Amino acid sequence: MIADYIPIAILIFLSTCLALMVIILGHLFGPKRPTEAKGMAYESGMDPIGPGTRQMPVHFYLIAVLFILFDIEVIFFLPWAVVFKRLGLFGLIEMLVFIIILLVGYVYAWKKGALEWD
Repeated sequence: MIADYIPIAILIFLSTCLALMVIILGHLFGPKRPTEAKGMAYESGMDPIGPGTRQMPVHFYLIAVLFILFDIEVIFFLPWAVVFKRLGLFGLIEMLVFIIILLVGYVYAWKKGALEWD
């Protein structure tokens, strides 16, 4: 049973090694000529005015969280579709309950105005 996870562990190990190697090589061989102009904050080609941080409305974060929530929940459809025939009627009813829960959350967010963009 644990042998089924060996390819995944190898993939994670190799991708981590590759990412670290690219970062280290970029740091070692990348150009290192810092100047004052390169160190300045850049936005639209204009010099920044005022503090670099400002308060953002919670609405942006709420939209992002809702997007991630529904996006991750949609990912559960693929494994269900793969084993749909083996699950039979039980799997269909279970997925319908899952979709109803998603729709209840979506309607709740919609009624609360979380999806309105001003």
